[in-house]
Amino acid sequence: MRGADTRQEGLFSYVSTESRVPKNHPLRTILTLVDEGLAALSADFDAAYSEFGRPSIAPEKLIRAALLQVFYSNRSERLLMEQIDYNLLFRWFVGLSMDDEVWVPTVFTHNRDRLLQAEIVHKLFAEVLGQARRKGLTSSEHFSVDGTLIEAWASMKSFRRKDDPPPPPGPGRNGEVDFRGETRTNDTHESTTDPQCRLYRKAAGQSSKLSHMGHLLMENRNGFIVATTVTPPSGTAERDAAVDFAIDLSHGATMGADKGYDTAECVDMLRLLGVTPHVAQNDTNRRSAIDERTTRHPGYAVSLRIRKLIETRFGWMKTIGTIRKTKLRGTAYVDDQMRFNAVAFNLLHLANLLRTAPA
Repeated sequence: MRGADTRQEGLFSYVSTESRVPKNHPLRTILTLVDEGLAALSADFDAAYSEFGRPSIAPEKLIRAALLQVFYSNRSERLLMEQIDYNLLFRWFVGLSMDDEVWVPTVFTHNRDRLLQAEIVHKLFAEVLGQARRKGLTSSEHFSVDGTLIEAWASMKSFRRKDDPPPPPGPGRNGEVDFRGETRTNDTHESTTDPQCRLYRKAAGQSSKLSHMGHLLMENRNGFIVATTVTPPSGTAERDAAVDFAIDLSHGATMGADKGYDTAECVDMLRLLGVTPHVAQNDTNRRSAIDERTTRHPGYAVSLRIRKLIETRFGWMKTIGTIRKTKLRGTAYVDDQMRFNAVAFNLLHLANLLRTAPA
């Protein structure tokens, strides 16, 4: 018998969002880990908000919504709010019922930035990493480091001389600017949109772009991200970040890195801090700072092989996450964005390891 094509909706619905999510959905494991980390930050949330006034959006819901933006590659907060409105899976993960209204995008971003200023992201990163450590999934002895460029939210037209007033705007909304024959460097020019970004290219043959430089420190046992930072790009920024990371490592730890870290100054500083530099040798027309004191050990070859795994973390953050081209301005905000992407990656990675672990 043919069914009727009826469009009349029922007056009441007794189906919850919880019942709509499959029992084996990957977000269930992630939500358990997220709620555990958020519960440990309850006192920090209380300190970030006033005791008086109208209640704001719950910080737990803000963080869960921001995690969905990273997990599902939502390109904007407006699109995220739209999907939370009609996607039952998103509503369930955030903690909204079927009848709850979704926030205005500008209200969401305003409240999210308040959490960033309270350094909640730093504490959430430490809580998630602490969960992995308590389960014995991280190493305290072997690490890898690398850096990548994060394209800034600024156009080349905004890169103008520091000592000259900006030229009058051209006709139209996006007027033309002629830079032909003009030498532009970071010493004489800066972006009027994001003064903290720099014009930089990481390798010969690539085009220079206004960028920030992000750095990761990865432990080598299961590949969890244990530290992040964002700095202005320069020829020494990656090596300086590696030295800063090494300060917090235990004595005798190893740090794998590519050929760009093979300089006498960087290697000597790591050794001075008690960290063994497992740096790939750069002996093309020069003498490497890494000698047989390091290369003769079998652990050196292991570090060089595992360190390449850090590239997949950058790849995830740029293809799935939100750091290929940031939509934030200023090194501090981009630093928080990269750390939040690291939180999302560690949560996903931890959930995958727990699901595949033998019972």
